[in-house]
Amino acid sequence: DMGRGSPLWVPSVPSFDAGDLLDDLSASESAEMTSYLSRPGAALGFHEMDEEDITGLIAMFASAAARARRAGFDGVELHAAHGYLISSFLSPSSNQRSDRWGGGLDNRARLLTETIKAVKKEAGCDFPVWCRLDAVELGIKDGITLDEACETAKLAEQAGADAVHVSAYADPSRGSAFTLAPLPHQPLAYAHMAAAVKKKVSVPVIAVGRIDAEQGELLLAHNGADFIAMGRGLLADPELANKLAGGRRRDIRPCIYCYDCVGNIFLNRSVSCAVNPRLGKEAARRRELGSARKKVLVVGGGPAGMEAACLAAERGHAVTLCEREPRLGGNLQVAALVYEANGALLEFLRNRTARAPIDLRLGCEATATLVEDIRPDVVLVAAGSLQTRGAGASMMEEKQGPSVLDGEQLRAMLGLAGEGRSRLGRTGRTLAALARLSGLAGRTSWLRSLSRLWMPLGKRVVVLGSDMVGLELAEFLAERGRKVTILDEGPGPPGAAMSLPRRWRTLATLRKAKVGIYGGVRIGAAHGGGLNYTGGDGGVQSLRANHVIDARAASAGSNPAAELTASGYDVRTIGDCSGVGYIAGALADAARAVDDI
Repeated sequence: DMGRGSPLWVPSVPSFDAGDLLDDLSASESAEMTSYLSRPGAALGFHEMDEEDITGLIAMFASAAARARRAGFDGVELHAAHGYLISSFLSPSSNQRSDRWGGGLDNRARLLTETIKAVKKEAGCDFPVWCRLDAVELGIKDGITLDEACETAKLAEQAGADAVHVSAYADPSRGSAFTLAPLPHQPLAYAHMAAAVKKKVSVPVIAVGRIDAEQGELLLAHNGADFIAMGRGLLADPELANKLAGGRRRDIRPCIYCYDCVGNIFLNRSVSCAVNPRLGKEAARRRELGSARKKVLVVGGGPAGMEAACLAAERGHAVTLCEREPRLGGNLQVAALVYEANGALLEFLRNRTARAPIDLRLGCEATATLVEDIRPDVVLVAAGSLQTRGAGASMMEEKQGPSVLDGEQLRAMLGLAGEGRSRLGRTGRTLAALARLSGLAGRTSWLRSLSRLWMPLGKRVVVLGSDMVGLELAEFLAERGRKVTILDEGPGPPGAAMSLPRRWRTLATLRKAKVGIYGGVRIGAAHGGGLNYTGGDGGVQSLRANHVIDARAASAGSNPAAELTASGYDVRTIGDCSGVGYIAGALADAARAVDDI
């Protein structure tokens, strides 16, 4: 509306708070976020709705529902949450009216109840209609409370709603609030709220808020909800429900809660998914089997290599996958250690590769002799990247000081512990789900304490690099009681490779944990108790440190592509060996390469 120069319809003219949304953005990101306001005729304005507007709006909803029925839909949901128009009438924070559409709850809920009645009249009493409600508005002064949401649900039921969908909202002017609500990072974030609403209504209750299949079954079994809704999980794998119904739980591609999908919305970009490169491109990507069966050699068993090998095998090609290490995973193994959700993706890719018709060769270097023996039609090189120490780390080693680790060394140090912690994590998630349902969440704190046993690092750690790897590592260490400082020689912003919601959440978590983040510095020499750095003002600062982890220098690993191309093979590079693109880039490269075979 604002992009067209039309004022936004509101119950009351709001007070405007820009918040901190732009604070951790680059100049180009800020421009993209506000690009709609740069269009000719764009204007930032509000229109306080009058009686005629409200009556017309109700009619619009009703006619839209009737069109949906004629088009063959089985029901409609009225979005009365997340700051949209109906929810702005429900919220005592945004609705300051004194007429029959404002004031007490009965009046504030009138737009919702009258809309439900109008939809039933226009589309038919036998046409299902339900509403999505905010159980709470977090961090919003005078916002919706759970007790009031329960009463709203009862009013909706009385008006004819066939179900109630329980979600939540948070202060939209604060970046970190988006991962509190409506897209929670905390599993089962709203489960107790759905259970509370269910006690007040007789129609079905739909629960949402980072609920996986096992947790959903627990909610249903404990009468916490009647239906489970998923958003991000269905973007990651649109076949999720069919796979569950078919007993194929292990085949579900997991969401890693990186927020690439919703992050694009802030920047006015098309939807995408880090783990599902076909999302939003379904019509443009070929999914049929290859017209001619080819011999495909995949070099490297990281995420790009595993994805490419499996996709090529699904197309009917004869695939050989060579990985020089004894285990599949590449740098995703480190990513899985510092960010738990990545572990589910690693497990999925490993299981998928193991079950596919692939000639899998672990501990196998792709030598010229091996390639000559296989004689592939196509070689996909997914050799990955190396996290190696930069010049600053080498300079530090010239003097006696803290232990300096690069990514490869960190992986080796934490590798043995990783499998044990992964098993503990899965057990902990299940116990936490039960605890949240029974109100005993605090009793699982021993799991968090136990996880600190797998931490062979000193109390004080300096992380070099403030991009995604550095921030995730710092968050991982801070959660385990380490005092962490991040240094970066670049000007920022920190977390540039992260989607905006994840960046906002991670930076807020780090700042709350008192992790210092210093950009535009020059890293100096080590000394007996730590290292020095030069700040932007030219002053030399000293940091105490037991360990320094260099998370800056990601570079291509040993890449046989040039040699193989010179030998006459059809060679394509994918994943980080052709430019660091993290998980999203690796999987997208794999899909594109296989489509082109």
